[in-house]
Formats: sequence, C-alpha cells, structure tokens
Amino acid sequence: MSDGSVERGTKRVEDSLATHQLTVQYKRYYIDVNENTRGRYIKIAELGANYKSRIILSIPAAKAVVNEVSKMLPLLDEPSTGEHAPKESSLIKSETLNVDGRKFFIDLKENDRGRFLRIAQMPTNPRQTRQQIAVPADGVEEVYKVLSDYLVKFGEGHDQENTNTPKVTAENKSFLFHHGKNDRGEFVRISEIKLNSGYRNAITVPMSALVDFRKELDSIIANQGKN
Repeated sequence: MSDGSVERGTKRVEDSLATHQLTVQYKRYYIDVNENTRGRYIKIAELGANYKSRIILSIPAAKAVVNEVSKMLPLLDEPSTGEHAPKESSLIKSETLNVDGRKFFIDLKENDRGRFLRIAQMPTNPRQTRQQIAVPADGVEEVYKVLSDYLVKFGEGHDQENTNTPKVTAENKSFLFHHGKNDRGEFVRISEIKLNSGYRNAITVPMSALVDFRKELDSIIANQGKN
C-alpha cells in the first residue's frame, strides 16, 4: 500500500526533511516534512486522475489534526448509517480547529463509495478558495500513523502555539518568540501574526547575531523621538 518514509536533507532555501508516499484506491498521497525560514511544516498532497490538491500544516496544526483524527478512527469500521449508503456525502462527525490564526475542518463523511476523511484548510486570503484533501477509509490509519511519527521525529521544539512561548501584542498584531535548534545551530524565530486576517510571517535570527540584534534595537529605542 505504501513504499515507506525516506529521510533526506538537501541544503537549500527550503529543506525537505522526510517524505512518505501511499496509494489508496485510485489516488496517490505524498506527506512531506519541510523547513524554511518560517519554520517546519507538513504538506499533504492528494493526486487524482485529473487534479491535485494539498494542505499545509504547521507543527501545532498537525498536532491538533492528529488529536482529532485519533477520535475518528474507531468510527471508520462502524456499520453504515442506513440500509444503503447515500450517493451524496453525509456527515458522520465534524470538528473545527483554530490554530496559528487559521481555521481547519476535520470531517468524517460517507457516500456510496464508503467512508472517508476530509481535511479542509480555510485560506488567509478571502479571495482564495479553501484547500482540502479527502482520504478513503482504507488510508486514514496510515496517514494518522505517518503524521504521528513525523511529530515525534521532527516536531520537538517547533510548537509555536505553546502557552510558554513569549508573546508581544501591539495594535492588531502578535509577535511570538520561539527558541529552537536544528542541524545548523540555535536560533530565535520571530513570528508576526495579524490577529484579524490570519496573515503570518517570520524571520529567523541565529543565536550568534542576537547580541548585535539587541544593540540595534536598544539604539532605536534610545533615539526614539529625537529625529
């Protein structure tokens, strides 16, 4: 059903840390862990005969999704809700998540082809359509296992939603300060989140530059209002 996980570590602007491919019915899925200057994230891509769709999960979002999917696993093998499964999708269980300023919908549904899990991600730009993937029941447990394994291997130190993460709120923005470590050394990642739109951006400052970084900030603060 799958050909397993392959870890790799190419050095480039965006690093690919691991990938996993599986085939369920007539669909292929790729589950990747990537890292860029904004942090680590998990991408799940669904490839059908004539289409491709994907969702992007930060590490905190992936943890929240895994938690909800674990509650739906026992429902995958339950008998159908009726004598004949509906041609149109019917909803069995649904959860809504708000993580990292984004909204996610986790839906367990059923139609005449069987039960399936749909994960939808609302866009930060209202002019864009929402992104979503749908996994047939036969593949849900493996997707859950791969995500769980990725969080153990790659999630530590990348949970920006941790309540202990230092945060500064000013006007309509929040700034999160995350201290982390990777194969290139220690760093501080500063994430900027616009509270009303869900827009997010980040910079990563190496620990070796923090003293100079602070000096420049102190100079700006000291000279505030003098110019």
